[in-house]
Amino acid sequence: MYGSISEKPSPTRGDGQHVLVVVDDPGTAELLTNTLKLAGYRVGTAGTGAEAALLVAEFRFDLVVLDATLPDLGGLMRGRRVAALDRPPMLFLTACESLDCLVPELGPGEQDYVTKPFRIAEVLARARVLLRGRNPVRPGGALCYRDLVLDDATCQARRGDRVFDLTPAEYRLLRHLLVNPERVLSKEQISRHVWGEFRARNAIEQLVSRLRRKVDQEEPALIHTRRGFGYWLGCSSR
Repeated sequence: MYGSISEKPSPTRGDGQHVLVVVDDPGTAELLTNTLKLAGYRVGTAGTGAEAALLVAEFRFDLVVLDATLPDLGGLMRGRRVAALDRPPMLFLTACESLDCLVPELGPGEQDYVTKPFRIAEVLARARVLLRGRNPVRPGGALCYRDLVLDDATCQARRGDRVFDLTPAEYRLLRHLLVNPERVLSKEQISRHVWGEFRARNAIEQLVSRLRRKVDQEEPALIHTRRGFGYWLGCSSR
């Protein structure tokens, strides 16, 4: 028997983050969907791993909650189509007897699990940990951090009331920073994301400098350098 919505709710609510629920049981899907919506998240659903892989490739999700016993998760876990994007954190629902098979698959990164039969309170708690620091996507595809907003529909950015245009490389860089707030991104990571290949350090430094001039005309500065490591988007220097 799974948890119920009547369990004591968590005092911490979501901030509109987009969660994909991947389960094939309609009752479990409805329970998770309704609970996550009540907790303040936007929720999408898929009944198979193949369907989930297509959705993750097309849309940005902040978290995927999925049944680890589904037979067709290969495309979602290792498919090139998904790996080319910023893979969302994953919360697996798994039976105790399946842990020996699941744990080696977890590897490094933002992944966790709860065992079945699960408690809704535990699912919400693990989801909050995985979503910590994730930047919610506004309806319509806009990414935001404080007063900085990047609109995927128009490929324009604004900070407060000031709108500014971006070159394609600046757009890809700013989007990468917004998808990974409070995280230091190496020059190699940035270079491969922006251009699809590693380029000379001065090319990255010049690109970051141009973007800073557009973004950080107001206080506080949002784009920072972590000397020897890379760049990050946040509110204060480290």
